Amino acid sequence: MTTKNHDTFIEITSEKISYKAYVSLFKIEISSKYQKNNIVVNLLNFNSFYLEDLLLFLEISNLHRSNNKSFVVVNSAINPDSIPEEIVVVPTLQEAEDIIEMEEIERELGF
Repeated sequence: MTTKNHDTFIEITSEKISYKAYVSLFKIEISSKYQKNNIVVNLLNFNSFYLEDLLLFLEISNLHRSNNKSFVVVNSAINPDSIPEEIVVVPTLQEAEDIIEMEEIERELGF
């Protein structure tokens, strides 16, 4: 797992390990280091990504978003029609950055 600091978020990129192993490691890292940051999970290096894989991030996403922080997954392989509304998935890093900017503005305005 590698991290890169951006102005408004932390980008976390996964090496090619199993999703379950990655999510387990990710849960530890996010709860101890990144709970006060907006998070972008970069999964662009996974060419096959399915709903079952995405749902492993749902609990983390819900917890993070309940703390008024953005949580965005970046992957272009998953079918957009299968994504639940409770988790944000976009196909590019630029779109992830745009989502975080919009959510920051909404929080500032009290939405």
